[in-house]
Amino acid sequence: MPNLAANLAGIRSPNPFWLASAPPTNSGYQVMKAFDAGWGGAVWKTLGVPVINTSSRYGAIHYRSNRMVGFNNIELITDRPLADNLREIEEVKKYFPNHAVIASLMVETKKEWHQIVKDVENAGADGVELNFGCPHGMCERGMGSAVGQEPSVLETITRWVKEVATVPVIVKLTPNITDITEPAAAAALGGADAISLINTIQSIVGVDLDNFAPYPIVDGQSTNGGYCGPAVKPIALNMVKNCAQHPKVGIPISGIGGIENWRDAVEHLLLGATNVQVCTAVMHYGFGIIREMISGLENYMQEKGFEKLDDFIGKALPNVKTWENLNLKYKVVAEINAEKCIGCQLCYTACEDGAHQAISLPGNGSRIPAIIEENCVGCNLCSLVCPVEECITMVRKDDGKEHETWKDYMAADKAPTQFNDDRAGGKGHWVPEPAAALKQ
Repeated sequence: MPNLAANLAGIRSPNPFWLASAPPTNSGYQVMKAFDAGWGGAVWKTLGVPVINTSSRYGAIHYRSNRMVGFNNIELITDRPLADNLREIEEVKKYFPNHAVIASLMVETKKEWHQIVKDVENAGADGVELNFGCPHGMCERGMGSAVGQEPSVLETITRWVKEVATVPVIVKLTPNITDITEPAAAAALGGADAISLINTIQSIVGVDLDNFAPYPIVDGQSTNGGYCGPAVKPIALNMVKNCAQHPKVGIPISGIGGIENWRDAVEHLLLGATNVQVCTAVMHYGFGIIREMISGLENYMQEKGFEKLDDFIGKALPNVKTWENLNLKYKVVAEINAEKCIGCQLCYTACEDGAHQAISLPGNGSRIPAIIEENCVGCNLCSLVCPVEECITMVRKDDGKEHETWKDYMAADKAPTQFNDDRAGGKGHWVPEPAAALKQ
């Protein structure tokens, strides 16, 4: 069998699946139950000065068949005494010495950071995760994402922690920032051993149309919360990729965001994550999902011939290019399988109104649409809206021998002259300039 053992900056676990710092890791009972089920590690719900949490706390966005695709919470850090959490961390490590137990931390002053790091280390924590990502409640107090959005402050606090920490230090990043690589690089500069991302996205998931208050409602009012769940995976994957490719980061990554099954986890690993953290899926389906995640990962590795995680971590990164380096000569066209088509004509409507008018209706009593190949640009829209699996496929039409990028195109002076000859220095192609210059 493949070896699923993971090693994030020296923190070892029997597999790469950790629970993220959240309600599922709020107590020793929950963490031990998760380890019994098969989880490899857990990041304890954030410790600090205990808070009083609200009631209610959660909101969600559902899509077809009541599937929860987006989850919102306004819950803050632990509301349990620090002493209780420390005692339970020690107990968990006693019964599960080979599983990773990480303490998520959030305090204010240098003295508080030093003390709480020593406290969790004495309790047996295998590492600490600095919560610089919480997008509500704590950031208004100068913590959480208020730190994560200020790289210099993040670097300073990371240095404070590294002054006393003897276990690996992970910095958890906020996605509520223009460029995730700036705080990631600051964490590396401050001495962090790893980063984790993404934390939740600042959000309001909906408004009660009768009572005029956002969800979740707290005594007729509410606030913005943190958005997570399957809907955030594309954002998380892009940010993990950005950090993995950035030359000033260069430290291991724990991938978080929208992970619901083994496929989601593998996607994070292929884009550079060393392990993954899961929260919303457990809150939805329970700890038992780990069984499918482990078996799915094992089967995938066997099929691909991978013996260990390092064989495929980051394997997709070389294929992630900037837009101007994509091959403009590559050509695909939609093809409809008439035997599978149910005649719903969603593809026709989508293409006719929202794309390139490359699908026609037969008009002879049949409901099977036809592709107008000369109009088709290969945008994929028809295949994406089609409700029948593999009814519409994208078929390659170029011979694969030509390769030309936008960069090649511009270098060869092929761009039309209407791109402004003056700014192009008479060369007939557009030279990008700062937005301020374009307004003048």
